[in-house]
Amino acid sequence: MKLWMALYALIWVTLIEFLLAMTPGNSPILLYLHTALGIAIIALAFYNFSGLRKTRVMGRVKRIAQASFNLSVAVGILGVPIFFGFGMASAIPVINISIYGFILFFHVIFAFAIITQASAIAIAHDMWEDKEFLNETEPGVVPPMPH
Repeated sequence: MKLWMALYALIWVTLIEFLLAMTPGNSPILLYLHTALGIAIIALAFYNFSGLRKTRVMGRVKRIAQASFNLSVAVGILGVPIFFGFGMASAIPVINISIYGFILFFHVIFAFAIITQASAIAIAHDMWEDKEFLNETEPGVVPPMPH
């Protein structure tokens, strides 16, 4: 798969993952599909980070890709206790939330970070590849798309 395709695939797979997670019901099929898509997100994030490392794209884009990969691994790790229902009966007294809810909160927050960072990475890579950073535009003007 070409790098630019993988960069955008990560966005779409993560979006599908969000939509799947919002599907009502506790079907085991949905749970296993969610797990499979989560593994695909980790694989895509690694592929993207590895591919960007081999380019001359700006360091910031590489660092964001590395952070996205790290977050995808963290989301996967947090998904394991969620999968097994760990901490549903135990509460954290100070904030009055279950351990399960606390883990789930970070699982979701990190997932949102992945999709936002994946979008930024894909756009920045496109702009770098097309050398768009070299062309400034006049304030207030939206130039037409080049042919």
